[in-house]
Amino acid sequence: MQKYAFPTAPVVSLPAMSSHPFPVRRIFCLGGNYPDPAVSGEPGTPFFFTKPVEALLQNGGTLPYPPGTAELRPEVELVVALSKGGMNIPADKVEYDYVFGYAVGLDMTLYDMQRAAQARGLPWDLAKGFDHSAPCSAITPEFYSGAISKGRIELKVNGEIRQAADLGDMIWKVPEIVSRLSALVRLCPGDLIYTGTPVEVCAVNKGDVLEATVAGLEPLTITIG
Repeated sequence: MQKYAFPTAPVVSLPAMSSHPFPVRRIFCLGGNYPDPAVSGEPGTPFFFTKPVEALLQNGGTLPYPPGTAELRPEVELVVALSKGGMNIPADKVEYDYVFGYAVGLDMTLYDMQRAAQARGLPWDLAKGFDHSAPCSAITPEFYSGAISKGRIELKVNGEIRQAADLGDMIWKVPEIVSRLSALVRLCPGDLIYTGTPVEVCAVNKGDVLEATVAGLEPLTITIG
């Protein structure tokens, strides 16, 4: 058995309905993906970024209010979990050949840090990839949910609706998202893709309770600690 300088990190996984735990390999995120009334013109090319797998926060967890920010923003998203990978995946093969299932996620963002970095033309990795920045519910396998292309997506903060839309409003649907991302990187089993958030993002504070829902999936609830 190979020995290392110190113990290796444990496998990060998410529970999955009536299945073994889903081992997570990487987390990809899609920027935007819902119409914004303040932006005119045709949508451009999908923009992807990543979060470290250690950023996952299990359902029911507490997210300690992170240092270095005064504007922590949650973004509710449909999450796609892949059971098969590859490059240049045809869009018409995605949903039943590559998708293991779906979950509800929050893309937590240090918005003031991101805005300051963008203004200076600097990377904003830490504004998106900080500790606990990727809360995610258990995965509902596709053989339970079917391919998801529509249904209400919503975020409540302390019981008050802060974001709401329909998945049918997504600019790029799940098959196109997976196909376009696979043209840039080789996707693998265990990869998660956060598929973008509706507009009207709000800031949250210590003590707030966040409930994120997608029709037909297990709700995600976390507390800001």
